[in-house]
Amino acid sequence: MAENSRRKRFTKVATNRVQKIIDYLNLLQNCSNRRNYEYDEEDVNHMFEEISKALKDAKAVYANELSKGNGKSGFTFNK
Repeated sequence: MAENSRRKRFTKVATNRVQKIIDYLNLLQNCSNRRNYEYDEEDVNHMFEEISKALKDAKAVYANELSKGNGKSGFTFNK
C-alpha cells in the first residue's frame, strides 16, 4: 500500500476514533448531574484513574512504535 494511502487511512480512522472518544467523554460529563446520579469523590477518582491509565497505555504504544523507526538500537547513554 502506498505511503500516501496509508497516511490518508490513518488520518481518516484516527480522526473518527478520537471524535468518538471525545463524544463519549462528553456523555460521561452528563453523569455529573447530582440531581440524577449519586456518586462520591472515590467514584470520580476511580473513573478518572482508569481513563488516565488507558490513555497512558495508548500513548505508550504510539511512543514504542515511533521509537522503532528512529534507527537506534542497542545500548545508549541518555545525556
